[in-house]
Parts: sequence; C-alpha cells; structure tokens
Amino acid sequence: MGRKLQSEGRLRPVDLARGHGLSTQAVRNYEEAGILPAAGRTPHGYRTYTALHASALSAFLALLPGHGHRTASSIMRAVNEGVVEDAFRLIDESHAELLDDRRTLQAVERALRDLDLATAPEPTPRTGSASGSGPGGVFIGPLAGKLGIRPATLRKWERAGLVRPRRDALTGYRVYDEAAVRDARLTHQLRRGGYLLEQIAPLIAQVREAGGLEPLQDALGDWHGRLSARGRAMLAGAAELEAYLRERG
Repeated sequence: MGRKLQSEGRLRPVDLARGHGLSTQAVRNYEEAGILPAAGRTPHGYRTYTALHASALSAFLALLPGHGHRTASSIMRAVNEGVVEDAFRLIDESHAELLDDRRTLQAVERALRDLDLATAPEPTPRTGSASGSGPGGVFIGPLAGKLGIRPATLRKWERAGLVRPRRDALTGYRVYDEAAVRDARLTHQLRRGGYLLEQIAPLIAQVREAGGLEPLQDALGDWHGRLSARGRAMLAGAAELEAYLRERG
C-alpha cells in the first residue's frame, strides 16, 4: 500500500518525516498546529500527504532559524488560512526586530569607542569627602560632575539597576567603584544616543556578565555573527516560503 500511495503522488507520514529528518509524531503535531495543510485520508482513515505538504514543511523548517518557532508557526498558519498579508506583516516585524538589534549593536560599539576609562575618577585612600572620594571609589557628586549630569540622574539609574554603588560603612554615602563608574559612563553614552533605560539594562547586564569591557569585545563579535546568520536565515526562509506560495497558487 505504501508503494501505491507514493506512485499516486501521495506520501505517508513516515515518508514526509524521513524526507525532512523528523519523526512522524512531529509531522502530525505540525499538522495539528496548522503549520501544514490538513492531510488527506485514505478510506481506512490513514493520513496521506502530497508534494504541497512537503513544500510547506520545507518552508517552515527554513523559517525557523531566522524567525523562531513562534513566529514561523504563525507565518505558516496565516498562509494556510489564506491570510497571506498577515504572514507578510509577521515577516516585516521580524525584519524590523533584526534592524533594531543591529542598531543597538552599533550604539553599543559607538559607546564603547567613546568610553574613555582612562579619564575615570581614580580610587583614593580613605581621605574623607574633601577629595570627593571614598575608600575604593568616588562619591556621587564628583562622578555626576565628571559626567556632566545631576546626582539625581545617577540615583535614577541606580533605581533602574544600571549602576550599583555601594554605601560607605562610616558615612552611608554612595561610593562608586571602578565597575560602577564604568556602568555609569556606558549608560551616559547610550542615553546620549537616544536609548531608553529599559533598552540599556540588558546591555549593562552583558558587560557585567562578560566581566568588563575588554571581554565584551569577543561578545560583540559573536553578536555580529549571530545577526549575520539570522539575516541569511531569513533570506533562505523567504525563498522556501515563496516556493510554497507558488505551489499553492
């Protein structure tokens, strides 16, 4: 019966699954999710698929790397439901997200270029507030002055988790160590570039996770690679989706 189905241009679930390196359960799941058109049925109730289903599955698998599972699934459902404009809108939104990610990366790189840590206030011994410094760091006023902002702005950044000063044990004053100064300077550069605090937060987190700015250079290289790979994946997905749309007619 399997050979007869294939000779008639119909595919069993196992044929479709093997052709794409999947399990038959995965194929059934994709059909139930609307990613594939509904299967035909034999008189005995067995599922049958066609070249159109194979094209749909190829399109979905090609869309996955560039758009992610959720968006790729929504794109395929929209196409299969005949609302192609919705599919195009979802694709446009993914491209807009990629462009925003590229702009964010460029902003980070510009901020890092502009960031001159050599001019950061240097820690001084425990000399009191006359020098504007505390033990192992600088107080809020001198740092704000160095950045050309108000102390209230630094406190706002602290509430947003962007800067983490510690408190001097004797005075209770905020003391900004080297890492806090770095975060304040990077936040300042990104704010000057028009970025919102909620957009800056994940970037600061990356700097902290990398252990500073120098290790972040490798992370930026990886970031470039991921964005390029995603862009190429979107092109590949678009080609497969176009082939599926042509086959659907």
